[in-house]
Amino acid sequence: MKLTLCLLRRNRLPNGNIFRGKDRLVKQVEPKHLRRLERSFVTEEQNMFYLRHPYLTEEESCGHAKALGKHEARKMRFQENSNRMFKEDVTLYERLQHLRVKEGWE
Repeated sequence: MKLTLCLLRRNRLPNGNIFRGKDRLVKQVEPKHLRRLERSFVTEEQNMFYLRHPYLTEEESCGHAKALGKHEARKMRFQENSNRMFKEDVTLYERLQHLRVKEGWE
């Protein structure tokens, strides 16, 4: 019976949970995994190089945002977004305008 079960077993998965225990499946390390890891190390090294050697000095980067007007542009974007979110102000006269239809002109 056990021999038949072993020979005719369709799926070749281990017993129990495939991610835990003594019969778990462990993925083999392949060359593509090593290449991907190497590429990520190269990218990380380039990022660290750019952080160590910035394009602007501290004196140049101190006022570049002010010279480009970034603060004012950001403030204007925020104002536009808040205006888009809320409705426009409406006066009581505008609200009750539909009631003045039958007024005479004299």
